[in-house]
Amino acid sequence: MLLVKTEPPRALHQRVRWPQVVFLLGIAAILAPTMYDVARLTWTTEQGGHAPIIVATGGWLLWRELKSTHARARPGNVWIGSLALALCLVLYTAARITGILEIEGLAMYATIISAFYLLIGGALLRALWFPILYLAVALPPPDTLVSLITQPLKIGISQSVVTFLHALGYPIASSGVTIQIANYELLVAAACAGLNSIITLSAICLFYVYLRHRSDFTAFLIVGLLIVPVAIFSNFMRVLILVLITYHLGEAAQQGFLHDFAGLTVFLVALLSIMGVDSLFTRLRTRRKE
Repeated sequence: MLLVKTEPPRALHQRVRWPQVVFLLGIAAILAPTMYDVARLTWTTEQGGHAPIIVATGGWLLWRELKSTHARARPGNVWIGSLALALCLVLYTAARITGILEIEGLAMYATIISAFYLLIGGALLRALWFPILYLAVALPPPDTLVSLITQPLKIGISQSVVTFLHALGYPIASSGVTIQIANYELLVAAACAGLNSIITLSAICLFYVYLRHRSDFTAFLIVGLLIVPVAIFSNFMRVLILVLITYHLGEAAQQGFLHDFAGLTVFLVALLSIMGVDSLFTRLRTRRKE
C-alpha cells in the first residue's frame, strides 16, 4: 500500500511573496504618474500616436521572452544595483519636480531596469535586451535631438519630392521645408518627415526582423541595417502622396481623412519594403549556400 503524504494548503498570506508585492507596488508608484503624463501629452498627438502599438507588441514580446528565459533569473549584485537605483531615483525625482517629461520618462525607465536588475540579475536582463530597447521607443525623445535631426531630414525629403514631381512635369518648387505646387503651399511638418516617424517605423520593422532572425545574428544585423533607408523611403512616399492629394483634390482633402490614410500608408510601405528586402536577402543567401 502506497501512502502519499500531502501538505495542507497554505493560507493566502503564506503563499504571497510580500517582498515582490512591495517591489511591484514601488514600480507602479513610479510608472503610473509618468506614463499617464506621457500618454496624455504625447500619445494623443500625431508624433506619438504610434506608442500604443509599441507598448502592446513590446509587452507581448517581453512576456514571451521572459517565459522562455526565466530560468536565468538570479538576484543581481546588491551594491551595484542599489547604487544605480539610487542615482536613477534622484534623477527621476529632479525631472519630476522640474516637469521635464523627456528626462523623466528616461529616468523612470532606467529606475525600473535597475530595480529589475536587483530582482532577476544581469544575465536575464541581457537575454531580454531587445524587448527592453524596443519598449523604450514609446517614450518621447528629447526635443533637442528631434530638432537637430528633423530639420535636415525634412529638407532632404522635401527636395526629393519636388525633384521627382518636377521631372514628371508638375508645377512645383520648394524653399526649405515649404513646398509650392500650383496655387497651394504645404509645410512639411515633423510628423510627416521627422525623427519620430523614422524611429517608429524602424522599431516596428526591427520587431519583424527580430522575430524572423532572432537566432541568426548575422541576418538580423544585415537586414536591420536596411531599416533606416526603408523608413526614410516610406516618409518620402507619404509626403509625395500628400502633395499629389493637394494638387488634384485640394487642400481640404489633404487635411482630412486622406491625410490620416497617407499616414497609414507609411507603415504599410515600410512593412512591405522590409519584407521584400528580407525575402530577397534570404533567397540570395540560400543560393550562395547551394
